[in-house]
Amino acid sequence: MTKSEIRQKVWQTFQREGVARFPGALGRIPNFAGAERAAQLLREMAVWRRALVVKVNPDAPQLPVRRLALSEGKILYMAVPRLRMEKCFVEIDPQRLGKRALLAASIAGACRHGRAVSPREMRPVDLVVCGSVAVGRDGARLGKGGGYCDLEYGLLREEGKVRESTPILTTVHPLQVVAERITMLPHDLPVDFLVTPSEVIATRPAHPRPRGIYWDLLRPLKINTIPLLRKRLRRGGTGTGSPRRL
Repeated sequence: MTKSEIRQKVWQTFQREGVARFPGALGRIPNFAGAERAAQLLREMAVWRRALVVKVNPDAPQLPVRRLALSEGKILYMAVPRLRMEKCFVEIDPQRLGKRALLAASIAGACRHGRAVSPREMRPVDLVVCGSVAVGRDGARLGKGGGYCDLEYGLLREEGKVRESTPILTTVHPLQVVAERITMLPHDLPVDFLVTPSEVIATRPAHPRPRGIYWDLLRPLKINTIPLLRKRLRRGGTGTGSPRRL
């Protein structure tokens, strides 16, 4: 099956089985029933307990994870949706915010109470939590198709804020763990752990992690919509890969 076909299958299964929460599954990282239980399982993992700084995606099903991070005093980074600002991450420091910290777990709250930072200004990240549409037990991951999660990781990898050994995990509903083979390209982000409401699955990663931004796989339209990429291209900082398609 193609990536598009796998996405459609997951979205339709979510709708049919009635496990999608508001705002629904179609075209999104699906918000799933049991997201809170998945966050509680995540809480018991050694990679979570050791992490002082975490990056978590801003989608609805990972809201319990963001709340958990802030309640435990971890510094939380969220990407600005669609990386539409040059300072394309938001830093939420619960020590600085005090009682207001949990208000910053949502996208609107993070923008209101957090501090916009560039990748260079960020602290090193101890753990990456990403949202997914579909995942395989071999660590292959499929997002909703925009490629932003992969770009966020690539930017942080180039700045040295994540390393080859930095753990990556995703929280998902069991229906998102698919048997179909997910084709992975060099820029696609694999995961080390799948956390469902009922179990933690350690993957057997068969796919290398992105080493940075793969400019040869980016289209001009995508670059032009992301201020930090436009700036880097003007400076000639094309990092991993060459801008052959530009």
